[in-house]
Amino acid sequence: MLTINQLTKRRGSVDILKGLSFEVKPGRVTGFLGPNGAGKSSTLRILLGLDYATSGTALIQGMPYAKLPRPLTTVGAVFEGSGAHRLRTGRAHLHWIAKAARLPRTRVDEVLELVGLTHAASKKVGQYSLGMARRLGLAAALLGDPDILILDEPTNGLDPEGIRWLRLFLRERAASGRTVLLSSHLMGETAETVDDIVIIHQGRIVSSGTLAEIVGTHRSLEDAFFAATAQSRGDQR
Repeated sequence: MLTINQLTKRRGSVDILKGLSFEVKPGRVTGFLGPNGAGKSSTLRILLGLDYATSGTALIQGMPYAKLPRPLTTVGAVFEGSGAHRLRTGRAHLHWIAKAARLPRTRVDEVLELVGLTHAASKKVGQYSLGMARRLGLAAALLGDPDILILDEPTNGLDPEGIRWLRLFLRERAASGRTVLLSSHLMGETAETVDDIVIIHQGRIVSSGTLAEIVGTHRSLEDAFFAATAQSRGDQR
């Protein structure tokens, strides 16, 4: 489980996050939604130990990321791009990560096949399309076969077939009891994938619940999202 409790982040005089609290449960796909600049990436960076909170906690299975004994076997994360050197091959990039994390080399070929990159494993990353780079990032996140996946805008650069593949893959992960958190600003695609929704706007949680609860009487998740953020703007006046 992922647990965010009263999380705040201030940069200078600006409050980026304002007391966020929510949980991400195993066996479910949770969508973390908000417009650009809402605070999604800041929250994920704190959760993954890449930034510090001003106050509050962001815990993975009850502890901060930095205290996880073998983090890659607990949580895998995908941010923009693959993080790989352009002159390395996809396979070499994954071998390097596996060696650093003391994971078996055999896992590299397994994840390449899992994400559909076996045919491109010997290509240099600089020759990859954006969609291929996203798949390589996912392969790296899966090397440790983690129970938790955290993905930031995971469908960016994917073609319709890739988006459909990712949706089915994430649903299968959740069905096997794993925990999946994905952040996005794409309402239509998110509605096809998630079980639960957390909507953030201007650093605050403005709505959360199951997909059915959030959509409610609205025609779509997009309509529910805009209603929640509009209500938030009105409450802050």
